[in-house]
Formats: sequence, structure tokens, C-alpha cells
Amino acid sequence: MPRAFTPKVITANALLEGDVIYFTAADTWTRDMACAELLTDEAHAQLRLIEAQQQVDYVVGAYLADAVAGDNGPEPTHFREEFRRTGPSNYFHGKQAETQPQDGQAV
Repeated sequence: MPRAFTPKVITANALLEGDVIYFTAADTWTRDMACAELLTDEAHAQLRLIEAQQQVDYVVGAYLADAVAGDNGPEPTHFREEFRRTGPSNYFHGKQAETQPQDGQAV
């Protein structure tokens, strides 16, 4: 018996910067997963993935990632996607430095 389709977002890496990016309903890319298009239909998700993969001058490695509808937009359901979204975990830099308080800063 086939497994039921679960909601997805399209994610990839930006070709030049390597940043994790997400495909939007407006056929653009964003670094904010909350702005990504949440795909709930399997056939539509496959078509959107093909469209995303054709943007070879901007992205590499586009694929469908499991997600759920959150209060502020799509949210990851798997730790791998949460890790990709927040960046390396060994020290605060890049995306983590922008969202986490540094030593001596108010929370």
C-alpha cells in the first residue's frame, strides 16, 4: 500500500553562496522557510520540483522536504531540515549569530 503524501516544501542550495534556500509560490527563492510554498498535492509538488530544478543558473540540489503548516508559515518536521535551516551547530556565526543573543546581550 502506498504511503500517504505529506506536505512538502522545495529546498535547495544557492549555487554561488551555498545558502539553504526555499522555493516560493511566486517562482522565486527565499532564505526564509516561512516564506516557502507549502505543497499539499503530490502531483503539484512534482511539477513544482521540476520547475525549481530547471533554475540551474541559481540553485543546486533541489528536492522536496517534509514540512507542516506553522503559525508563521511552513516549518520542518525532520531534524535534518531544522539543522539546514539554522546552520552549523558548533558555534554561532552566520544565520545563528543573527537570531541568537551573543554573550552580554539581553535575551
